[in-house]
Amino acid sequence: MRALLDFISKYYHWLIFMVLEGFSFVLLFQFNHYHSSVWLTTANRVVGQVDAWEQEFLRYIKLGEVNEQLTRRNLILEQNLDILSARLAALTHDSTATERLQAERLSGITTIPANVVTNSVLRRNNFITIDKGEADGVQPEMGVVCGTGIVGIVYMSSTHYSIVMPLLNSRSRISCRLRGSSFFGYLKWEGSHPLFATLDDIPRHARFKVGDIVETSGFSSVFPRGIFVGKVAKIENSDDGLSYKLRVHLGTDFSCLQQVIVLSQQFQPELRDLEQKADSVASS
Repeated sequence: MRALLDFISKYYHWLIFMVLEGFSFVLLFQFNHYHSSVWLTTANRVVGQVDAWEQEFLRYIKLGEVNEQLTRRNLILEQNLDILSARLAALTHDSTATERLQAERLSGITTIPANVVTNSVLRRNNFITIDKGEADGVQPEMGVVCGTGIVGIVYMSSTHYSIVMPLLNSRSRISCRLRGSSFFGYLKWEGSHPLFATLDDIPRHARFKVGDIVETSGFSSVFPRGIFVGKVAKIENSDDGLSYKLRVHLGTDFSCLQQVIVLSQQFQPELRDLEQKADSVASS
């Protein structure tokens, strides 16, 4: 204690100088709009660069795990593709039927690969930042997917970056259906577990079981039909008892999300404008 008091008494003038200097900087940036804007811009740029370096380092150390997951999924997809190709060729007597079907489904869709800069899974309204923006063709209301399923929808974009509203956001609503049927509902996240979401409004006469695949319905301009979302993990009654509520195990693990793909569909702006006009007419 004596040594501390001796140190303060010896260098008290420097301590006072540092306190006054810090106080002067606070006054400078708080009451001068120009200095405040320069400080905030510089700070945001530095924080963004540090976040980018951090994500780059995390991507590097997780390359082995990511490659293992991609290899395993590619193997499963190749096996399924071989089985479906053989069955389709046997039914149609045309070995090119599968290629034509795939081309039709992907026609008019441009894929824009991007890296995840920042991500969160612990909040009720999570957001994801990606390193692609308007300069790369990314616009709001575009769908975002990854190798294991859908991720979310572009919420806003700047020149070189975009903010994505993922499934793990209480305001997210994505039209999904049970694969192989016409029954659809809206997928939403209730803020509990990052690997599970809820599919509402499935009618009582629908026939399905635990383990059935949930995919995008295609009833919007955001996602094409048939993109994998997850699997039915639990079946419950809705709050009013008039429909089913399905607990869906999501295919996307947001806690280790590193790369995504933005889907740019042909004529999407035209379709979105038409839908907005129809909504305005209905509300008026």
